[in-house]
Amino acid sequence: MSHLDPIAELIRSCLPTEATPPAGSDDLFRIYAVLLQAKGEQVTDEDVHNAWTAWTQSTDDSHKALVAFRDLDARTRALDAPYTLAIRTAARRLHDPADR
Repeated sequence: MSHLDPIAELIRSCLPTEATPPAGSDDLFRIYAVLLQAKGEQVTDEDVHNAWTAWTQSTDDSHKALVAFRDLDARTRALDAPYTLAIRTAARRLHDPADR
């Protein structure tokens, strides 16, 4: 376990109930933890998609969404939004003790 794991778990706990993370996504959430540390509340859907792309390429290099964010259709882009929201919420909780 590293210092990223508690942040990854916090992000996971901030996901809206309708979001369903992929199976075996612990490494993905660690990448999201790095995004939180690097960008905090400024993280974007495109950042989240790029992190997902890096992770997915190592697990399924033929996935149809392994393209630039701008090349995705609106429905597929929207799938990143709950994760962006979770990272932003977790960033607020980490940096503002009153928001815990």
